[in-house]
Amino acid sequence: MERLYTEQLQVGYGERPIVQDLTITIPDKQVTTIIGSNGCGKSTLLKAMTRIIPHQEGSIVLDGQLIAKENTKALARKMAILPQTPESTPGLTVGELVSYGRFPYQKGFGRLTKKDIEMINWALEVTHTESFRHHPVDALSGGQRQRVWIAMALAQETEMIFLDEPTTYLDMAHQLEVLELLEKLNKEQGTTIVMVLHDLNQAARFANHIIALKDGQLIKSGSCEEVITHDVLAKVFQIDAVIGQDPRTNKPMCITYNLLKGAAKHDQKAIPLHGVRSVSS
Repeated sequence: MERLYTEQLQVGYGERPIVQDLTITIPDKQVTTIIGSNGCGKSTLLKAMTRIIPHQEGSIVLDGQLIAKENTKALARKMAILPQTPESTPGLTVGELVSYGRFPYQKGFGRLTKKDIEMINWALEVTHTESFRHHPVDALSGGQRQRVWIAMALAQETEMIFLDEPTTYLDMAHQLEVLELLEKLNKEQGTTIVMVLHDLNQAARFANHIIALKDGQLIKSGSCEEVITHDVLAKVFQIDAVIGQDPRTNKPMCITYNLLKGAAKHDQKAIPLHGVRSVSS
């Protein structure tokens, strides 16, 4: 059974539609990346699917139930979301922030149970953030802070984690650190990961499934090989892309590109780049 999907979804702000007539499925226990140009509705879709914002038309279904009618705490036990620029209270420690992930399970005065403490310790351990448990979050580096926020999501003990541009403002090493952590969580814990990424090669490298949007509508969804193609990228980004193959992962990668407007059409069948093999468009 498909756990999470949308049907003819429409989301907007006021009278301005952002996501229009969108029908997609999120594969369970896989890594899905959402790609598209700025303003195409990627973040809006993420927020709607996690019920941060309401949708106007259509439906979002999780485990056979409309999420619009799901109990808030019950929903928070199934999915966690990390926004694009999460912020914490100044002076809040890492341990305190991660403990907030246990909110959906707390009752009464909200005291931490033995299970809560076990989950917090596990989340700190798996994200390698235990060593700065007592450090203020705002004193950490960008990569460390991102791992701490992921730890909070893990402490929430959900089977799905949604992340809106988790590599924004991070250098190349810290980007890989965060993406490899998410990949590890997916492979070892079976966590369903859904994230918005701007870097096409990172999207292809770490995803099992890609959703490409333009102007709030679905252009293509499927495997990396089905989505990272010359024709799809031309429709989504208006670029004339040269697609090759990553020599380490064998997945498609965008080697170079020109703006499609006024750009000459190039032969995509042969790309002599240090043995990198071309993927035909």
